[in-house]
This record gives sequence, structure tokens and C-alpha cells, in this order.
Amino acid sequence: MKQLMKGNNALAEAAVRAGCRLFAGYPITPQSEILEYLSWRLPEAGGEFVQTESELAGINMIIGGAATGQRVMTSSSGPGFSLKQEGISYLASIELPAVIVDVARFGIGLGDVTVGQGDYFQTTKGGGHGGYFIPVYAPSSIQENADFVVKAFETAEKYRTPVIVLSDASIGQMCGSVELPEQQYPKRDRFDWALGMDGDRPPMGRKMTDRMYTDFAYEEYVPHICSRYNEMKEKEQLWEEVQAEDAEVLLVSYGISSRICKEAVKMARSAGLKLGLIRPMTVWPFPIKAFQKYNGKVKGYLSVEMIPIPQMIEDVYLASHGTTPVYAMPTGREIAASEDIIENVKAILNGTKEVY
Repeated sequence: MKQLMKGNNALAEAAVRAGCRLFAGYPITPQSEILEYLSWRLPEAGGEFVQTESELAGINMIIGGAATGQRVMTSSSGPGFSLKQEGISYLASIELPAVIVDVARFGIGLGDVTVGQGDYFQTTKGGGHGGYFIPVYAPSSIQENADFVVKAFETAEKYRTPVIVLSDASIGQMCGSVELPEQQYPKRDRFDWALGMDGDRPPMGRKMTDRMYTDFAYEEYVPHICSRYNEMKEKEQLWEEVQAEDAEVLLVSYGISSRICKEAVKMARSAGLKLGLIRPMTVWPFPIKAFQKYNGKVKGYLSVEMIPIPQMIEDVYLASHGTTPVYAMPTGREIAASEDIIENVKAILNGTKEVY
């Protein structure tokens, strides 16, 4: 049964139904509704909600909760998400499953509470030190806000990794219909690596620290992490194509911007322009497979991003393997307009738009 919900609330409810039993976080616009909702809903479902004194405290509490094998989550935005990077890096190092939600907003430094997609590099390139990757789901609707948080928990446990849900202010704040998942009840003793107090899991029976130092000889560790990331790259790419098969130009966009791109495709087609769309649903691993059949065949890729200086375009360029011109359409803090997208496409077709 579908319900009318705000995007942040739908994500929070889906997390509860996915079996999340600990949330620790700190309020920051535009994701504060996640905390507000979970402050009553998670205890109602038998879980623990903690509004921490800082983002640093929140991510470190998540490390402790994840070590017990429970499903755990935190969320933030902008500078708050930046403060979590050391803890996220440590989760990747220990190989603990956890879900981190980033409801992206505009701007560097303190930024602004308005809409934006400026966290692409920080989420997809490993925001902390040392070199690691994290699966990143990019919802474009309230329904995907709910669906992807469930998927994130599953992927986190499959690979023993933190996973990011990269939403944005528009999706988090809008209201719409959503069909919520069924309630799950994951067993907390399903992992042999987890710490605990019961049965064969005495509290001092295991150590939870960097696996490079405890579980592998150095010469074994590098092949181990490479094989994990290569498996994720091969198996976890997700994307959507919209009228791409006969397109002369392909838009590439994620999140809220991709919704406008879909409308632009409809408008362009009605005007006789062969326009299509590739929408990454995972931005790491980036869906390079989606581009393979179009490289060298279309006249260009147009990367539409709500940011002053484009970021995703670099992955588009790599996915093109230098076979196809790549063009940028950064829209700053403004959501793209369909008419502007079509004008950029016309400029590509008549040769007046500069290649990235």
C-alpha cells in the first residue's frame, strides 16, 4: 500500500523496516527529519536512537554498533558529512557493514542549506585517507530513497563494507507516494566475526581492528582488498537508460537532476531531437558498462550536474574511453531547466558547444 511521505521520512521508515537497530547522528539541514522521525520510531521498533553531541561521536558509535553484527545507520549533510570521514575510513579498514546517508546540499566550507550535488567526489573517491572505495547508491525519487536504503544494508553485509546512500535536499524535502518494504528481523548472531556477550561470542573473544594488521600477512592484504573492490565493480553497477538506443546525444545525470533530464528527453523527442539518458543508480561503482555500446556511436555525452564545477563528468570521460566527446552542464545551486538542457544539446549537434 502506498503512503504519502516526505523523502527523509520514507528513508528513515525503510531503514527501520530493513532491521536497523541503532541510529546515532547529529541534526543538520536538510537531513534533520531523519533524526526527528527515528527519535520515536526506532525505539518503538525495539532499536536505539542516539542524538550525539557531534558528527564525530555519531560515526564512532556506529563503528561500535556495527561490530556487534547489528544493522546500524547514521546520516548527515555538507560539513557534517565531511566530519565523518575518519570514521568511514575506519569502517572500511575494519571491514564492518554500516549505512551512511548523505542528504547533499550546496557549497564548500559551511555551504548552504539549499539544493546541490557537491558531494560526488567525497562519496565516490574515498573521502578519507589511505585509498578505499565505498558503494554509493544515488536515489532520484522518494521511492528510491526507501528502496536504496534497504539495498544498502544488504550490500553492506554482502561485502562487509560501509555503504553510502547519496540523496539530496530536493528528494529529502519533497513529499510523494511511496510503497514501503516489509519488516525484516535480521538475526544478530548470523555473522561469525561479530562481537557479543552470548554463546560462543564472549566479549573478549575477538578483536575488532584494522584487518591489515590482524587477519592478513602484508603480502596477502593487497590482493584481498583488490579482489573485494574488483568484485564490487563487476557485480554492483546499476543504471537506467531512457530512449538511449537511437540517441544522437546522451545525457548523463543522477539524483534530482536526472528527473529533469527525463523530462528534457520527452520534450526533445517531441521536437524531433534524438536525445536519450543514462542515469547512474550507483555512482560507485560507476556504471561504465552502460557506456560500452554507445562509445563512438553517439555524437556526445552531456553531463548535467547541480554544482558550479562538475565532478561526475570525470567518470563520464573515463567511461567514454576517449571515443566520444564529453560536454559539461553545471547548474550551480539551480535545478536544471529542461529548456536549457535542450539548448545545450542543440549546441552540441551544431558544433558550437565546447568539449570538456
